[in-house]
Amino acid sequence: MIFWGPPGVGKTTLAKIYANSLNANFVEMSAVSAGKSDIKGIIENIKPNDNPTIIFLDEIHRFNKAQQDFLLPYVEKGIITLIGATTENPSFEVISPLLSRCKVFVLYELNDEEMRIIIKRSLLVLKYKKELDEDTNIWLINMANGDARAAISMLENTFNLYRTITLKTLTETLQNKFLRYDKQGEEHYNVISAFIKSMRASDVDAALYYLARMVDSGEDPLFIARRMVVFASEDVASPTALVVANSVFQACQQIGYPECQENLAAGTVYLANSVKERFAYDAYMSALQDVKLHGNLPIPLKIRNAPTKLMKDLGYSKDYEMYDKSSLLPDKIKTKKYYKKPRLK
Repeated sequence: MIFWGPPGVGKTTLAKIYANSLNANFVEMSAVSAGKSDIKGIIENIKPNDNPTIIFLDEIHRFNKAQQDFLLPYVEKGIITLIGATTENPSFEVISPLLSRCKVFVLYELNDEEMRIIIKRSLLVLKYKKELDEDTNIWLINMANGDARAAISMLENTFNLYRTITLKTLTETLQNKFLRYDKQGEEHYNVISAFIKSMRASDVDAALYYLARMVDSGEDPLFIARRMVVFASEDVASPTALVVANSVFQACQQIGYPECQENLAAGTVYLANSVKERFAYDAYMSALQDVKLHGNLPIPLKIRNAPTKLMKDLGYSKDYEMYDKSSLLPDKIKTKKYYKKPRLK
């Protein structure tokens, strides 16, 4: 089976509970450091009458195709029970043959009430007898962002440092605010997607919020600016939008953080407020579809280049007129109309 979910939702804990319920031999490994030889060593030590062996492979997405292929026969024959854990979408990160032999369980980040239970139990483990006030609870819940491990670590570290847990001691323990934002992971793409779709919907507030999340998490400003340039060409009616987006990109190149966040914000507001249309983008995609469908169709002779006498004798450039209004498309698709001019409002 594969547990797919964000950090700190209990993937490892669930695997241990499952193993304990079967009285199984539980082997915990990380795909970051483990390899085929480690797996092979475990399998070679399995005896026929042993209790079931469960290999818990954390960050299974870090295993490459060859390493995942190596697991297949042992999983298929039931020699081992594999439990993989990943923060990445297994559809893209786990090979199809292995994925088809696994049940995928999706785990979601813990909600506020679940986090309150985690905090309360953590205080009991620490033998901390005072109750946290509501402001402290809310701060801790927001800081952890659905990650139980983050909340537990924060409570432990604060208690060890100050022997008392208050909003003041918690904030002093946390030197720098952090958000769960993996620049290589799914959350990275979720936030940039939300940013683009918010601008497309002309929701300025949402666009600025998702921009702020990326900036606050240290996202590369040029990555954001590049996406704004693409958006300006794909989604905005005015060609001025491309000028604005390019100016934002150049400003980010020249200035960098922290000042360039103001350039990003100004560009975001402009693009989100701009009139949206996709006529040029849709027209190009329609033309591209014909290219893929029909391949390299013969170009009409009259618009071919004729640098030699032979080419001219063959009819290249013959009858070409500079302002000819007839279709210049290949004969097979000469009636096609890709670009549909927007109606003037």
